[in-house]
Amino acid sequence: MKNNYLLIFACLSIMQACTPKQANPEQKVTAGNPIVEGWYADPEGIIFDDKYWVYPTYSAPYDEQVFMDAFSSPDLVNWTKHERIIDTASVKWVKRAMWAPAILKKDNKYFLFFGGNDIQSDNEYGGIGVAVADKPEGPFKDYLGKPLIDKFYNGAQPIDQFVFKDKDGSYYIYYGGWKHCNVAKLNNDFTGLVPFEDGTIYKEVTPENYVEGPFMFIHNNKYYFMWSEGGWTGPNYSVAYAIADSPFGPFKRIGKILQQDPKVATGAGHHSVIHEPKSDKWYIVYHRRPLTETDGNHRVTCIDEMQFDENGYIKPVVITNEGVKANPLK
Repeated sequence: MKNNYLLIFACLSIMQACTPKQANPEQKVTAGNPIVEGWYADPEGIIFDDKYWVYPTYSAPYDEQVFMDAFSSPDLVNWTKHERIIDTASVKWVKRAMWAPAILKKDNKYFLFFGGNDIQSDNEYGGIGVAVADKPEGPFKDYLGKPLIDKFYNGAQPIDQFVFKDKDGSYYIYYGGWKHCNVAKLNNDFTGLVPFEDGTIYKEVTPENYVEGPFMFIHNNKYYFMWSEGGWTGPNYSVAYAIADSPFGPFKRIGKILQQDPKVATGAGHHSVIHEPKSDKWYIVYHRRPLTETDGNHRVTCIDEMQFDENGYIKPVVITNEGVKANPLK
């Protein structure tokens, strides 16, 4: 009997050795688009230390937009959800429409800028606020106890802010809906704004066809200014850009680089950009609407590669269902 057991064991061992190893079904080769489950829009992508982070709007009716989640990944493929990094319980003056976050790290603190209440006039209370945390996943608390920008200047609705650090260390906030875009200079601790040399606080820098969602980055010592065009609920929502020698422009529109593909998704817009310097890869983080959806709030967050041609112009982005390949930061 003992010899029979040994024979059976030997046969099983041989069979196991000769059987091809199956790939781990859980191992993802690409991120896939959308990168996470759920309705999320207006994503801000950034790298903090050894992780990629995405901070989106929770895409729902305005009265339900009372919190924000965040997502982190070591490689752009495997994402972890961080729930309710901020909500209206910690920002008392916001009642609804907490959206379009922008974030940066300064002096070992994480500053989250956001829009609140979707104000339609100077007679309503709300605008652009600031929250602060010790960690990128929060929890974030109200930094000012009031909006940083709470009025319409140069016709710009105080929403969709992006905070940009210039080469000289200055911080600028670009923002604006209703087809107007302003830039203002932040003071050193982000508690207020500093007048420009001519005494003005808000400079209008609106490019052709601008609607909302400004974003700025530097590439080869040039300032790339980007924005969203079209209506956010429509299929033709898209992203265009300009290149300038100064953070104040002038920003002459070059053309669209992100838009719908009727075979993949519609309404591709309101984006941000991540540059991974080790690999020198550029990624565009954006939202779009699945082909099966007609509800304006049914938007999902996606990432695809963004590339430049030999002259420094941005090539039209190919939106995909596969998403990007892994690019570990470690």
